[in-house]
Order: sequence, then structure tokens, then C-alpha cells
Amino acid sequence: MHRHGYQGRKFGRETDQRLALMRGLMCSLIKHQSINTTLAKAKEMRRGTEKLITIAKRGGLANRRLLIARLNNLELADLLIDVIAPQIKRDSGYLRIERTGFRKGDHAETATISFVDEINLDVKTKAADAKKETK
Repeated sequence: MHRHGYQGRKFGRETDQRLALMRGLMCSLIKHQSINTTLAKAKEMRRGTEKLITIAKRGGLANRRLLIARLNNLELADLLIDVIAPQIKRDSGYLRIERTGFRKGDHAETATISFVDEINLDVKTKAADAKKETK
């Protein structure tokens, strides 16, 4: 048996558990702008999150619905498409992974993953106020 052509890490989990793990990590990153996790999870999460940011930068109703389906969270999808994506000025490479050492219990290598560009979440309240005024 060979492993040619297989992509992605399995993390010792079944498919549904692995997808739920990645979804939860992506939601936490969007909500908190920076999270600590293992290096392998950070590298795997970066693949999916950068695709979501690219979808959010395109905008539009279909892409908004796609983000809602992928994140399974309406508020975070709106935050990503209305607040975070307009503040990102680059075409790719939205996230940074910094190694932070080793975890004490199992000696797993840990990393911090965060946005490369500075994200100001105060814009969120201004965008929400503008929506309320138009209604």
C-alpha cells in the first residue's frame, strides 16, 4: 500500500470528527484573531481558512451562503465577510504561523496562528450601526 496522492492530515480521527475539529478551530481564529494549537493542526487549518478568506474577499450572496455553510455560524460568516475581508490588503498568505515551543504533557510542538494584517474589530460596530440606519 502506498500513500501517493493523499492530501491532508488525519489526526487519528474519523472524517466527521476531523471536519468538526477544523471548523471549530477556524471559527475560533476568526473570532479571536489568534489562537494557540499544535503545529500540525495549525498547518492544516491554514489551508482551509485561507480559502474561506478568499471567498469572503469576493463577496456576494452566493459566497456569503457558502461561508455560512462551511463555518456553520452566521455571525462569524458575517464578521468575516463584512469586517475582516475588507481590511486584508493582500491577495494570498493571509495567516502567519509562529512556533511557540513544546507542550508539557506530550511534547507536541505548538504554534500560534494569526492574521498577518492588523484587523480592527471596532469597524464591526460601525457596520452594524450603518445596517440598522438603512432599515
